[in-house]
Amino acid sequence: MGSAVNMVVYGATAPFAAALMDRFGMRYVTTGALGLVGAGAVLTATAMTAAWQFALYWGVLVGLGSGATAMAFAATVTERWFVARRGLVTGLLTAASVVGQFVFLPVLSEVVGRYGWRAAALTLAGAALLAAPLVWLTLRDHPADIDQRPYGSAEFVPRPAPVPGAARRAVRVLVRSARTGPFWLLAGTFAICGASTNGVMWTHFAPAAHDHGMPMTAAASLLALIGIFNVAGTVASGWLTDRGDARRLLAAYFALRGLALLALPLLLTATVQPPLVAFVVVFGLLDVATVPPTIALSRAYFGADAAIVFGWINSAHQVGAGAVAFLGGAARDAFGSYDLVWVGTAALCATAALLSLASPGRREPSPAAGRGRP
Repeated sequence: MGSAVNMVVYGATAPFAAALMDRFGMRYVTTGALGLVGAGAVLTATAMTAAWQFALYWGVLVGLGSGATAMAFAATVTERWFVARRGLVTGLLTAASVVGQFVFLPVLSEVVGRYGWRAAALTLAGAALLAAPLVWLTLRDHPADIDQRPYGSAEFVPRPAPVPGAARRAVRVLVRSARTGPFWLLAGTFAICGASTNGVMWTHFAPAAHDHGMPMTAAASLLALIGIFNVAGTVASGWLTDRGDARRLLAAYFALRGLALLALPLLLTATVQPPLVAFVVVFGLLDVATVPPTIALSRAYFGADAAIVFGWINSAHQVGAGAVAFLGGAARDAFGSYDLVWVGTAALCATAALLSLASPGRREPSPAAGRGRP
């Protein structure tokens, strides 16, 4: 229950966090978010005595803190500090979150094995509370705060005025953007992105491999390899986004991902064979590659509201992931194998490729479009 609450809160937090950054600044919001993660982890480890407390401490507090420092933060940093190479910067920031997972997960797993889950929660709390003062001392909200221009800008850009009513603004942006076709196209493709990554691969790959006789440790190692190639794929995708049509990049990523998933049932065996390793490499390169072009399209269509809009689009990603995680398990129970799950998810990826190409041509709204409207 607490983990489910955490995922829901994580997905719903991003648009409000982006609006709060326009109201109070990135430094306040990010420092406060790290404080929430630390407080939630400490309370989970030391004060939890009932299930509802786990839902509150881990689900709500940690969910709020981690959601506020996820994708919308990368979109906001890129929008404020960079004019040139925004795609590459988005790729690097997204890759950094992947690196963080692969640094902390083995450490926390070792702590759990040696000292128990409470020690692991306290370790997470210590890391968050240690990072908070470093963020406060080093992070600045806008280049104007240090008398600098955004990278690639020919002119000095003054710091924009704070935008009041963060929660109301986040909802207004959703209502306004939901009246447009591009929003639903991006939300739909990102929901399928969540379905075909977190929803199916990160949830069902290890059980599916185990169904074919593969040891769980081998399947987990293959997932770790996917995570390693996430970094290269996301950075490369950001570099390509700066140089190409983001719509065509998305279409290519989804088409290739769909073909890979379609082939997966033929590759799963009791042992790790070279074709399966090749699948892992390809899927790893494509797994998070959709983030830079999706943020670029959000910026092109929605201007100054792009970070908030992307926050709502990222919520669709979580919905897609949760839906397919549940439906995939139900299909496995009903049909006795995951074959239909892989084929169905491949069909979803083909749909996302077509939706990406159906997006309207690139347009750049006024930088002030939507900011601070009543």
